[in-house]
Amino acid sequence: GAPAATGTQAQPPGPGAFDLGAQSGRWAAFQERHRLSCEEAARLLLDAYEYRGLVKHTGGCHCGAVRFEVWASADLHVFNCNCSICTKKQNRHFIVPASRFKLMKGADNLTTYTFNTHRAQHTFCKTCGVQSFYTPRSNPDGYGIAPHCLDDGTVQTIVTEDINGKEWEKAVKEHKTIRDMSKP
Repeated sequence: GAPAATGTQAQPPGPGAFDLGAQSGRWAAFQERHRLSCEEAARLLLDAYEYRGLVKHTGGCHCGAVRFEVWASADLHVFNCNCSICTKKQNRHFIVPASRFKLMKGADNLTTYTFNTHRAQHTFCKTCGVQSFYTPRSNPDGYGIAPHCLDDGTVQTIVTEDINGKEWEKAVKEHKTIRDMSKP
């Protein structure tokens, strides 16, 4: 007959598992000390690398029904557009990729206004009427965030750039970086 197996063979890590080598004890102690699940610890590590150089800003509407978090620079590049709606509501905003924005609460308290091409989604709180973020026509795959709706303490500087939204197509075509601002 065949010889009997002696000992156990090391099994390769399963899907999603990885060998931490000499760091495994340190990793386990870190998770336990901070009471983190494996998923929470992985999210911390991923955030540290994917959002390197960025800070987590939090914000929302006036009444607090809508709350969000957004990863962006502490030094914000804010657009001041002179199109009809941005002028009426004094919409100044900075643009981020959708992957860096998370609505924490209030999805059911948002309503949307659209006009003209209906590409921009002007979302605002049904209770207090504040637009703390929206989906801009220039970057439908990202978000325009109102810096004045961020909580205090995470913004260092704001540089404002005027955009001629009255001639939107021309302004966006001539702008060198605006369309890339929603790319991760």
